[in-house]
Amino acid sequence: MLDIVLSLLVLASLVLIGGAFILFRRGYRKQAGLMVVAALVAMLNVAIWTIPDSSGRSPIDGVPADETGEMG
Repeated sequence: MLDIVLSLLVLASLVLIGGAFILFRRGYRKQAGLMVVAALVAMLNVAIWTIPDSSGRSPIDGVPADETGEMG
């Protein structure tokens, strides 16, 4: 389940950046900037969960699997 959430966050970030580009071209500079900030926050959350630390473990590795063998 967590992998689906992280995938949706990445897709939402891409959509936010695309929407920000469109808004920027139409003259809505402040809203476009806020959309870029929201996309960066989402991408940072994905990076925090997936990038390993110096010992080679990422936080997503610590999420226990349920009875069906899926994570989350």
